[in-house]
Amino acid sequence: MSRPSVIPPTGFPFTRPRRTRMAGWSRRLVQENRLSAADLIWPVFVIDGENEARPISGLPGVSRLTIDLLIVEAKRAVGLGIPAIALFPAVDPSRKSDEAEEAWNPDGLMQRAIRAVKAAVPDIGLIGDVALDPYTLHGHDGIVVGDRVDNDESVAALVKMALAQAEAGIDVIAPSDMMDGRIGAIREALEENGYSQTLILSYAAKYSSGFYGPFRDALGVTGASYGPQGKATYQMDPANSDEALQEVAIDLSEGADWVMVKPGMPYLDVLYRVKETFAVPTFAYHVSGEYAMWKAGVAAGYIDGNRTLLETLIGFKRAGADGILTYAALEAAELLRG
Repeated sequence: MSRPSVIPPTGFPFTRPRRTRMAGWSRRLVQENRLSAADLIWPVFVIDGENEARPISGLPGVSRLTIDLLIVEAKRAVGLGIPAIALFPAVDPSRKSDEAEEAWNPDGLMQRAIRAVKAAVPDIGLIGDVALDPYTLHGHDGIVVGDRVDNDESVAALVKMALAQAEAGIDVIAPSDMMDGRIGAIREALEENGYSQTLILSYAAKYSSGFYGPFRDALGVTGASYGPQGKATYQMDPANSDEALQEVAIDLSEGADWVMVKPGMPYLDVLYRVKETFAVPTFAYHVSGEYAMWKAGVAAGYIDGNRTLLETLIGFKRAGADGILTYAALEAAELLRG
């Protein structure tokens, strides 16, 4: 049987999608997704000291900042329309231990940074990373017992860490550790201690990825003591996507307000499935390795930096992201401001 022709007898198509693309005003009118500074979250590394911006070799254009400079940059972010920053402490090695006690020290770097930024820049949202790797000698996200990361011991420590951040004034607790049951335990502790309004952004689908290298260097976390399995016993297998839906469902049932997929670009299919399945606030992390590759391509002259940055970020939006964590947040916000 011959297939019917899609070309009318006149020889010209009646349906021409290009008609809509011919003028800028019509392209803007039918644009399906829009990107703004309000979609961006800026991850920031904080260090002890004063008036110091310490460049990170693997992240061109990114520096670890002392608290005073962090306040200056937070004000800049607010001025550009960025609604929130995510704080990551680069802890002095002398403060690290096997049990990660510095993570819940009320006078520790993270808690001091939270108090200072909230006092100086009250209009910005603060998202606090909750994982033990910045504070442990071995670099794992939990407590190591024998030859394994012990789930329940780790959850107990994460609860103390989350409460310390809540007491300091954090707006959003963001557990990135991937221990089972930590969302429920943290939510229960927040409720019992008067922090029922503190949001939880769960790194619900965090994969055991090779794209985290520059981030680990920025925190001073090496892989030397991870062991032969690295973090694969608690972070997800890159081959799995059904499992991501299970992880998200569990975390939402335990009290997570928002969920995240990490990394970003290699997992846009997972991001799409999560958003389509649950229709809750869903975030993506344009992680350090992705950012570093983009910067390297720009530096080599292979790609147009501005164009590819915005194309990357709109890709996250198209896949379903409500918010995007990216080290290029300030650059993107400047571009979007025009």
